[in-house]
Amino acid sequence: MENDPNRPWYRRLHWQVLVAMALGIVTGMVFGEAAAERIGWIGDLFMQLLRMIIVPLVLASIISGVASIGGGRDIGRLFGKTLGYYIFSSLLAVVVGLFFVNVIRPGRGTDITATEQQELPELATPGSPVDLILDVVPENIIGAAGAADMLGIIFFAIVFGAAIAVLPLQSRTVLTDLFDALFEAMMRLTTGIIAFLPIGVFALITNMVGTTGFEAFGALALYATTLAVGLTFHFLVTLPLILMVLGRISPRIHFANMRDALVVAFSTSSSGATLPVTMNAVEKKVGASNRVAAFTLPMGATVNMDGTALFECVGALFIAQVLGFDLGPLQQALVVLTALLASIGAAAIPSAGLVVIFIVLEAINLRGPEVNLIVGSMLAIDRPLDMYRTVVNVFSDSCGAAIIARSEGEIDVDAEVR
Repeated sequence: MENDPNRPWYRRLHWQVLVAMALGIVTGMVFGEAAAERIGWIGDLFMQLLRMIIVPLVLASIISGVASIGGGRDIGRLFGKTLGYYIFSSLLAVVVGLFFVNVIRPGRGTDITATEQQELPELATPGSPVDLILDVVPENIIGAAGAADMLGIIFFAIVFGAAIAVLPLQSRTVLTDLFDALFEAMMRLTTGIIAFLPIGVFALITNMVGTTGFEAFGALALYATTLAVGLTFHFLVTLPLILMVLGRISPRIHFANMRDALVVAFSTSSSGATLPVTMNAVEKKVGASNRVAAFTLPMGATVNMDGTALFECVGALFIAQVLGFDLGPLQQALVVLTALLASIGAAAIPSAGLVVIFIVLEAINLRGPEVNLIVGSMLAIDRPLDMYRTVVNVFSDSCGAAIIARSEGEIDVDAEVR
């Protein structure tokens, strides 16, 4: 019944979530912080429920998927396709951001001092590509699971699944049946949590609007507009073109099949928290197999951040423009490369990209109290922009899963709106 196209509109999840978002905006605007204090905890509880299932879901899905792929050559082929797509799509996102920030030039004449400043959150980020590589291999898988170290968990799950794939038949069958059953149980649990999605979204949006409002957009309106235009272009033009050219897939059908996951991504601002819903949509509606979805999507939620990569490019050049620096072609090329690498290290949590942007700024020698002041101002208006970035991130992950599934001979992928 979940995918029944004959259901009345008010019983379809994406419409319920959109209505919940609208009610949350109205409630937050009317009742302000009082509503945020009384209702906000429900949104926090819903986010904790989603995060609760991420680690066991990722472990079960990747191990089950990799073990079913077969030998090392098959795993290498799938890994190569996945990584190649993620680098390609993120690079296109950065180029889109570079184009619009140079055309619109939002930093010229911007009065940052008029904008409310906010304290930057603490977030550990890789200091170099070598640190990123070292972070991939966990010292203790139990500790990595407890800390929700997704890169370490994904690495362990891939190599463990590959080890299962080469075991003797009897041992392999026992373990694959075990992890297949665990994955099925996790998907059932995910479906149960998704049933409460409209309530969680209502509380999250009420809390956001009641706490921050929309008044901070004034001084940074052109910056926000530039970022929104770039994200929209990548979301509605670049990614659909990739779907059509590389996957021979109708963007209209794919978008319709992913709408539930996209509204969750927008309301939670976290591709990691959205991962259970994304996997559910890609397997049940898009029609990709578990072996492809389980391999590509957890990796995508961790390393494929198109929206974040685009933002880091726009944000870094915006800050340079505010400070009066006119970056040349080589410096802008360095921004493109660093933004691409830094987006891989961004955590799949709200506003992580705004902290990772310091990696890009350091690459072009932008530092000091003035830079911190501007970044703090950007944080004041970042929540709705971060919500939109997350939608782009999740949509790119789903496009990659669909394209790779088609390349693996799965002809039923996005054959119809389900």
